[in-house]
Amino acid sequence: MVAERKAAEEEGESKMEVKLLSKGKDKMSFLVKGIDHAYVNSLRRLIIAQVPTLAIEDVSFSKNNSILYDEVIAHRLGLLPLKTDANMDEKTKIVFSIKAKGPGYVYASELKTTDKKCKPVYPNMPIVKLLDKQELQLEATAMLGIGSEHTKWSPGTAYYVQESTLIINNKHKDFEKFKNKYPPKAFDKKGQLDEKSILQNNLVDACEGVNEEILKVEYNDENFIFNVESWGQMDCKTMVTTALDIFTDKLTELSKLLKAN
Repeated sequence: MVAERKAAEEEGESKMEVKLLSKGKDKMSFLVKGIDHAYVNSLRRLIIAQVPTLAIEDVSFSKNNSILYDEVIAHRLGLLPLKTDANMDEKTKIVFSIKAKGPGYVYASELKTTDKKCKPVYPNMPIVKLLDKQELQLEATAMLGIGSEHTKWSPGTAYYVQESTLIINNKHKDFEKFKNKYPPKAFDKKGQLDEKSILQNNLVDACEGVNEEILKVEYNDENFIFNVESWGQMDCKTMVTTALDIFTDKLTELSKLLKAN
């Protein structure tokens, strides 16, 4: 398949294209043309499970007389998203510490470290509530890991759908009969099924199969709408580019092994 696509590209028959559809603080959507399910699904899995991020792995308690056991607090600390620099190497270790006294909540913002770049993404996340005279003192070490080892190292989520074309006939004789079977957000202000509304609200699956004479969905096997959402450790663009670099490295390694044999 890869060889066939490469030959086709050299002959000018096929070319992969990427078009940015939307980009927010923690979300990104783009259209990829000229690929197949295997490639796009590999990219999805690499983003979720292979892009390295920081997460707390080891916690040492010097004092904890709160209502929560050490293990529970350590688990909560491990799930705190931490800002991660894509240039960090596998030997990176960041040490955090907490010294807190009750009464009151202990928040993620109270994690102190000498590396200010690697701080909790959401400072207002609560870790534990301390009552009067209760104390919490600990030291936690964050290190790089990947989502396939533990979900706490996953940078976010990614999913894709095939690009779809909607053929809509609002003048069909049975339109009023089937109208209430479609989601309310699939209609425009005039009460007509609207392609833009359906696509923006991700309602293709909900509309498909109701009545193909009123609304028919056609899919493109080589074009995919790819969606990425970050948990905050790194931005979506970095997640995608890092995954692509990992993909390239894996293919290069595979190529070398095949040549060696």
